[in-house]
Amino acid sequence: VHNPFRLPHYKPVPFPLPVVMVRRHSSAAVSSFVEAVKSGPSLQDFLLETHSPSNKTAATHQEVDLPSSFIHKHSEHTIGANRSVFVETYGCQMNVSDSEIVTAVMQKAGFTAAPSAEQADVIFVNTCAIRDNAEQKVWTRLHYLKGLKQKNKHNKKVIGVLGCMAERLKTQLLESDCLVDMVVGPDAYRSLPALLAQVDGGSAAMNVQLSLDETYADIAPVRHSDNRLSAYLSIMRGCDNMCSYCIVPFTRGRERSRPVASIVDEVRALSDQGFKEVVLLGQNVNSYNDLQEVGDTALGDSDVLTTGFRNMAKRRRGYRFAELVDKISQVDPELRIRFTSPHPKDFPDDLLHVIKERPNVCNSLHIPAQSGNSDVLQRMRRLYTREAYLDLIEHVRQLLPDVGLSSDFISGFCGETEAEHQDTISLLKTVKYDTAFMFLYSMREKTHAHRHLVDDVPLDVKRRRQQEVTDTFYSLLTQKTKAEIGNRHLVLVEGKSRRSASELVGRTDTNKKVVFPDMTVLPTFTTPQMRPTGEPATKVPIAVGDYVVVDIEGAQGMTMRGRPVARTTLVQYSLLAPESGTAWRVSRPP
Repeated sequence: VHNPFRLPHYKPVPFPLPVVMVRRHSSAAVSSFVEAVKSGPSLQDFLLETHSPSNKTAATHQEVDLPSSFIHKHSEHTIGANRSVFVETYGCQMNVSDSEIVTAVMQKAGFTAAPSAEQADVIFVNTCAIRDNAEQKVWTRLHYLKGLKQKNKHNKKVIGVLGCMAERLKTQLLESDCLVDMVVGPDAYRSLPALLAQVDGGSAAMNVQLSLDETYADIAPVRHSDNRLSAYLSIMRGCDNMCSYCIVPFTRGRERSRPVASIVDEVRALSDQGFKEVVLLGQNVNSYNDLQEVGDTALGDSDVLTTGFRNMAKRRRGYRFAELVDKISQVDPELRIRFTSPHPKDFPDDLLHVIKERPNVCNSLHIPAQSGNSDVLQRMRRLYTREAYLDLIEHVRQLLPDVGLSSDFISGFCGETEAEHQDTISLLKTVKYDTAFMFLYSMREKTHAHRHLVDDVPLDVKRRRQQEVTDTFYSLLTQKTKAEIGNRHLVLVEGKSRRSASELVGRTDTNKKVVFPDMTVLPTFTTPQMRPTGEPATKVPIAVGDYVVVDIEGAQGMTMRGRPVARTTLVQYSLLAPESGTAWRVSRPP
């Protein structure tokens, strides 16, 4: 049976296009291509584009931004007419944010959102490639979607793989038993309508070109959250760290930061829409560095790094992360600000002071250690030692006594000995994290470890070590969570508890989960000694998005249980809270 998607029937278009594969003998594709060329740019258009000052970077790095006139008018405006799209997301928060960008691009092209893959005309699977297990989940899903497509041949569903797995595997996805019609990397989402036009013409399509400047700053994301409480906001893309185990620099490209003004405008828009929390995102979010703006000149032109940490490459000073956080914190004092995922090297004192001085910048830091052994850290190319990391943790806790700390750990990295593993266990016992994410090491192609190291720790040993790390973390967490009993916290109400409709759930400033009764409370919080008493007529109900003062009365695992005292505002609470932190001890109610 003739398979129209076999790669021998394709060849790259010999043109400065994105990487698009066109079938050699498809008359529909040929006609489509000829029409595009006729309506496309002239030689003069390309010369103007090349010499335009805004395209100097692209020309230097042999990257060409296609003039808008080249894209089919049909694909730009009508390709989505009477068609729906469904976007599935796997992996990190950045992928969730990217899916919101994809939805915006598709809506502009005329597509409506489908409630499920089964009901969609176009299905996009936004993927993660950080570990092999993540990719296996996607392969399983693609086989299911292929079966779905075969059952609905009259509907002609289109299946596309987006994101990091698309960037890593490229043509392998098109060769994979006709599972996929299009493959699109994380920097090519603007080209989705044009690529769909290629697929409609009978071709498989691919664009996996990485960019030195794409940030999607001008695209307003279509957010998927129903409660409009918390929003992800991508402020930078890519990573320059080149840790030896990590595929991200190869799937996301070099670091580049969004302009400050575009971020401030989006934060302001989110505030106007009623959001109560913004999570700033980036592969290395605290290395944000907008070179189009001038930062604090008093800090000089050199890198501002955490003491005892090094950078893979020297960076020119622009508008840095601490300055950005300080600026957006002033947009709305009632809007909480969090950020992830950072690197330990980018926690200078000016950032820690912003967190301390701005009540709406959450007192919760993710500081990924990866290992507790200096030799392993060197093989990982993390560019710091165990001692430097512990010095940072001590310094952070001196400035932010109540800070909530989380971390990442990899078990079984190349050459890890039992003694090196025990150093990670001892690091957990020393720091006593509030949250931790623990993984088995998974070798990734193209990485430094794949080229220069040996994945020599047996799988059963990796699993045992990961379990030991997990058990150590949870044993320490139980003690730490119980120590919160008797404390008072400010909680942002997120919604009903999953286990009981009579209870609400929310998070503290330190990112700890609190469950409490859905009951009426005092309307305002006026004194630190306030108790949950008063006449019923003076009390008010609690709503999603409210800030509520909660006294912690119990704890189990990572969840605390409490009793709500009063509604309040973030500003009001911060004025009454002690200077030492965001939580304080209260005598337990009678």
